[in-house]
Amino acid sequence: MEKIIMCIDMDAFFASVEQKSNPRLLGKPVAVIGSGSRTVITTASYEARRFGVKTGMTVYEARRLCPDLILVRGNSEKYIDTCRELEGIYRDFTPHLELYSIDEAFLDITRTHHLFNGPERVAALIKGRIMDRFGITCTVGIGPNLLIAKLASDMAKPDGMKWIKIEDVGRLLEELPVGELWGIGPATEKALNMMGIKTCGQLGRTPVSVLRSRFGILGESLKTMGMGIWTRPLITGEERPVSVGHSLTLPRDVWKREEMESWILLLSDKVARRARGYGYEGRTVSLTLRYPDFETFTKQKGLHTPTNDTHQIYRQVLSILDSIRLRDRVRLIGVRLSGLTRESNQMSLFSGLERRKALFKAIDTINNRYGELSLAWAASICKEGPSGRPITPSTGKELMRPSVY
Repeated sequence: MEKIIMCIDMDAFFASVEQKSNPRLLGKPVAVIGSGSRTVITTASYEARRFGVKTGMTVYEARRLCPDLILVRGNSEKYIDTCRELEGIYRDFTPHLELYSIDEAFLDITRTHHLFNGPERVAALIKGRIMDRFGITCTVGIGPNLLIAKLASDMAKPDGMKWIKIEDVGRLLEELPVGELWGIGPATEKALNMMGIKTCGQLGRTPVSVLRSRFGILGESLKTMGMGIWTRPLITGEERPVSVGHSLTLPRDVWKREEMESWILLLSDKVARRARGYGYEGRTVSLTLRYPDFETFTKQKGLHTPTNDTHQIYRQVLSILDSIRLRDRVRLIGVRLSGLTRESNQMSLFSGLERRKALFKAIDTINNRYGELSLAWAASICKEGPSGRPITPSTGKELMRPSVY
């Protein structure tokens, strides 16, 4: 049976939610930002996008393009609650769905669309229910796989619907620039263009040996993408996550080793806590750094044994940092744990390891119940506020009754 995959992409999601929550923002250029003093644009309304405001811009850049831009600090709880309600709507049409991100989902309606008079009717019903419930719009793309469904949604934005049928894929991709495909970023697009490959049609006809010699194993995937083929299935909540990561734009650029260590410990603890919550351990740790000029790079390291231990992750990330020669101060730091496998419940022969697991379980229980950083590692608290109380790096707020360990 031919697959029918639907990509639902909320239009300017955060900004749309804020405009609906505050009618005074309707029809005006709005940009949602984070809580830090050096935040970037998280998303912009379509009124702001007409001026060239884009996700990832600094506030200074955005306001230079749009002097009347209205900045709204994001409310993650509001967006998460909306996302949960959206999931409920999707599940009325199929049990097979992947919440790819907070504002994007993939639905496999292969075996259910006939119950609602076809794929286009499913799209119309979902769009209507979202508008009735939240007063915001979404774009729906339909295709034979995730790649083509995503392409269809990108082509139909905003507030549109497009169905690319399997028999139309080849014709559509023939002249489509390679950079339009989901998963081909600017660097890969530039490398392909330098090889004389500018369209998806050309990419699909390029011998795989040529692509493999330039891109390694990625070359095989690039060729199939150029042909409109994508075999990855939907990742539902029942499948394991691919990786767990956290990154932070720092309140100010940092250079000193001790400051970077504080942030890395904080991020390592967030990553480890999430991994433990999922019941997974990871075999690879990664460190991402961004300079003030926005050049960003990632370096990773494999582990001998999988872990979700905060300090093991922390030490391995520090060893990656030791191998990097910094050319400038650092604006952003990210830590990621990948190569995830199910956590072993087998008793360890070493009592110290069992005690550490028990400690982490107790810490996670307290923080889950009483809030983030109710207990915090002392080394992650790197400075003091005006009153002399420690400041947590993640929020910049003073800890009123900190408990450190």
